[in-house]
Amino acid sequence: MVLIGLGALLVLGGILYMARATIWRGSLSRPTGDTLEPTRRGVGFLGVGANWPGIVLMAIGAVLLVLGAGL
Repeated sequence: MVLIGLGALLVLGGILYMARATIWRGSLSRPTGDTLEPTRRGVGFLGVGANWPGIVLMAIGAVLLVLGAGL
């Protein structure tokens, strides 16, 4: 039961980490004509390189959930 609870917490933590990283990775100011900041955000925030800690947390949590269900 402890493995299932810990696995669920890790999966939830991974999801929350990726959501936080996506939301807060926006532009720091409002783009205007006199700045080098792009007018819109690219899709680089959706890649594996930016979200690997959350993916690792979810993978470890999934393994713990499977092990807990098998015991």
